[in-house]
Amino acid sequence: MFEDCLNIDHLMETAANHGASDLHLIDGLAPALRVNGEMILADHPPVKAEALKEALLGLLNEKQRAIFEKDWEICVSIFHPIGGRVRVTLYLRNGSPEASFRFCGTTIPSHEQLGLPAKILDMALRPNGLFLITGPTGSGKTTTLNCMVDHINRERRCKVVTIEDPIEFVHQNNKAIIVQQEVSTDTRSFNRALVHVLRQDPDVIVVGEMREHEAIATALTAAETGHLVLATLHAPSVVNAMERIIGVYDGPAQRQVILQLSQCLQGVLAQDLLPSIDRTGRVLAYELMMATNAVRNIIRENNLHQLENIITTSGKDGMMLKDYCLRRLYEECRISYDTAISRAHQPDRISKH
Repeated sequence: MFEDCLNIDHLMETAANHGASDLHLIDGLAPALRVNGEMILADHPPVKAEALKEALLGLLNEKQRAIFEKDWEICVSIFHPIGGRVRVTLYLRNGSPEASFRFCGTTIPSHEQLGLPAKILDMALRPNGLFLITGPTGSGKTTTLNCMVDHINRERRCKVVTIEDPIEFVHQNNKAIIVQQEVSTDTRSFNRALVHVLRQDPDVIVVGEMREHEAIATALTAAETGHLVLATLHAPSVVNAMERIIGVYDGPAQRQVILQLSQCLQGVLAQDLLPSIDRTGRVLAYELMMATNAVRNIIRENNLHQLENIITTSGKDGMMLKDYCLRRLYEECRISYDTAISRAHQPDRISKH
């Protein structure tokens, strides 16, 4: 039966029973599950190309199929009765479609459940400015972003507009009015959406990912003009995040971005998910910087190499360097020594203690 067709419902149920965060369907391989950060193969015959193609194209509507045929790749959000909200990424390999599924869940965990510092709740209620969440793919950036939006929704009477690719969590209006726009469904691009969102009278703007210089420039302008902007960025550390934003520009434009950042930045959270010491779950490690006067001065002078020292000496302000977060997690027996050392920027910060 499995050789002639592919039962997506059955695979969703298998993934849910294993507590998987991701499901990968690859031609010639049994369905692969990511459980607690590690890949395992399901007890299932290898997937065949024709059955996989039929099953995957069946998840797309007519417009999405046309986009996939044109671009050879697409990322969509679907709601499945077993898997809940799922982000589905389709791509081609050897001319045949394959896919990865990311299970987004139906509830948004609290900051305590996620292991996030309480300071991010303060950041979520700031009236304006830019707050960045950074980290590698699969580090929980979107979950953190939605945790902050959920806190705003429960605490503040305002309008929140999100621009996402795709939508992973659906928020119900509570105190706030939340308008969620999906790229390729409701808007053609992040850049166009950001320009038009300023005309929608938002108090808070949520950007699924700041990618190009136009989106970065618009987000900075919005943060300067009385809006709170929450955004994600692919960068492993606070310093790398600053370098990436500034490095997109050169000449006078770069100086302008440096000045904007120094004035409107509220904070940066860099995070990663690590295997727990007993391999039964994952643990959040983070680096947090708040934009104090000292931080703003360093950014203004473009002396980014000094930020680590400021973060290290500003624990009283709630800041945390990732290496010291790793050391704390190791001392609490939540992660192994090898895990702490392998993820540390300067391993001697852990090995000396």
